[in-house]
Amino acid sequence: MKNSILILLSLFILYSCQENNEKKVNPVNQYTIEQFLENENSFANGFSPDKKNILLTSNRSGVYNIYNILSNGEQLIPITKSDSASVFGISFFPKDDRILFRMDGNGDEIFKIFMKDSSGIKNLTPLKNVRALFRGWSKDGKSFFYGSNERNAKFMDHYEMDIETFESTLIYQNNDGMSYGGMSEDKKYILLTKSINTNDSDLFLLNNQTKDILKINENLSSNSPQDFAPDGNSFYYTTDDNAEFSYLMSYNLKDGSKSKVLEKKWDITNFYFTRNGKYKILFTNEDAKSVMEVKEVSTGNLVSFPEISNQNVTGARFSRDETMAILTISSSNMPTNSYSFDLESNQYQQLTDVLNKEINSNDLVRAEVIRYKSFDGLEIPAIYYTPQQASTSNKVPAIVWVHGGPGGQSNQRFNSTIQYLVNHGYAILAVNNRGSSGYGKTFYKMDDQNHGDKDLKDCIAGKNWLTSQTIIDSSKIGILGGSYGGYMTMAALTYAPEEFKVGVNLFGVTNWMRTLKNIPPWWESFKEALYTEMGDPNTQDSIRLKKISPLFHTDKVTKPLIVLQGAQDPRVLKIESDEIVEGVRNNGVPVEYVLFEDEGHGFVKKVNQVEAYSRVLQFLNKYLKGNGLQSIDANKTENAPID
Repeated sequence: MKNSILILLSLFILYSCQENNEKKVNPVNQYTIEQFLENENSFANGFSPDKKNILLTSNRSGVYNIYNILSNGEQLIPITKSDSASVFGISFFPKDDRILFRMDGNGDEIFKIFMKDSSGIKNLTPLKNVRALFRGWSKDGKSFFYGSNERNAKFMDHYEMDIETFESTLIYQNNDGMSYGGMSEDKKYILLTKSINTNDSDLFLLNNQTKDILKINENLSSNSPQDFAPDGNSFYYTTDDNAEFSYLMSYNLKDGSKSKVLEKKWDITNFYFTRNGKYKILFTNEDAKSVMEVKEVSTGNLVSFPEISNQNVTGARFSRDETMAILTISSSNMPTNSYSFDLESNQYQQLTDVLNKEINSNDLVRAEVIRYKSFDGLEIPAIYYTPQQASTSNKVPAIVWVHGGPGGQSNQRFNSTIQYLVNHGYAILAVNNRGSSGYGKTFYKMDDQNHGDKDLKDCIAGKNWLTSQTIIDSSKIGILGGSYGGYMTMAALTYAPEEFKVGVNLFGVTNWMRTLKNIPPWWESFKEALYTEMGDPNTQDSIRLKKISPLFHTDKVTKPLIVLQGAQDPRVLKIESDEIVEGVRNNGVPVEYVLFEDEGHGFVKKVNQVEAYSRVLQFLNKYLKGNGLQSIDANKTENAPID
């Protein structure tokens, strides 16, 4: 009798533990892609000279346009009303209310610089097939600097444009495939870099008067110019020389001495001074999260920013007189908002409220950083999103999400597409496979000339980690990626055809030989570095490149595939997707193809985003969640809570 009671008690305790360990399932409202894309994507471009107005870029109209908003957050007024090409703000003019902005040709990346004034809009860099990129204002505000490949399509020269006459002067002629890294206020010194491979680059100091050029780094390392000191006596740069992570260095222009300024356990990614040198701003990439630190130069005191809605201040754009800043506030489960902040009064004012009013913020999911062991024991970091409706009794399908690159990084920023898929019951594991940035240069270089092999095995290991999670349906795991991530999707379906149930390829490379031979001309300075990592298609490397190109192995594909592509893409040509679709269809495998005639490398128009991501969800619902059955209408609003 006593033993029977003990057994019953043990069973009761076991059952109670299982009940307690069962994840509490919260009611979740499901939203359409239209509702998610009504989350406005906006960012501030800076103050007007009197600080009463702020230039804002937003896609609220469905296409990126620029707007004027008062510093107190009132009276948002459109400045441009483009319904086709996207418009991105650059800046107000330093001393008047004229505005600079840029546009390209529906994603072709041939950018032009435009001016908007009271009389209308003027193209300041009108030469056909010539690319122009803004590089900053002069100290006196009477001119601005820009890069242009008008002289030679392969190289970006450095120009100065007078803002009264709009005449340009060539300051630096780039004959050696250098990349511009900054210029001293007196225009005497220019910082340049030369890529050696995708991690390492040499740093040079050019005396623009004598034309003498000096190499700054001594060893093979990654070197990135940051800013000149306000007194003009030194400049700052980051390097990973003899270290895994980039640290901050200073170089004395008078005697050539160098000194280490700051080193952290993560990469220091950016460092610069405000216009008059009152503040210095430092950014680090800490476990896939951008962390900003602002200090007053004279005192060394850390500037404290307000904590707003439990979100992080991830950026600050200062007024020219350094009394105000535009703060960027974001988190993984809330889209980015902008605030104006008075540094003297510590008062702030919200400028944007981008979350769609129809979406309950409690239905959004916060990212979690996890780590798992790959096939060879290497630890792989990843960003994990779990649907709130998932539990051990309600297992959900999952997707391995692969970032772009090579060399990119999945991070902890808000992503509407991820939130949309998670909201509809898909767990997302955004892997940072070997070769990803942010985890040290050894990790970054691990996939050099090894693509489609160990990096793919890292993704498969991520899939295996998902299968060990009690809330995941291990029989329903797919893979999704864009650009390099799209390549990884196709590599998975061709070289490991039974690992993933479906593949989603967004403008992914499928023929490395063609892609490497047809890189845009303005990438010339980076071409050799890319060849070092990937291989030179004009040499015997072509044998390996063909071997790792999914286009030549489409007969291996057995799982359903969806491909999305922009016809104007200058990086991954439309023919890449055309041919991979044709090849896989020849196998009798279900293939869907979504082509946008007015998009480039990525989709920026809302109408196209709605089409793209609703098609992705329909595809996943049919072939991943639904075993090939007819999909539900992904555009139908489902406001009833689900368990």
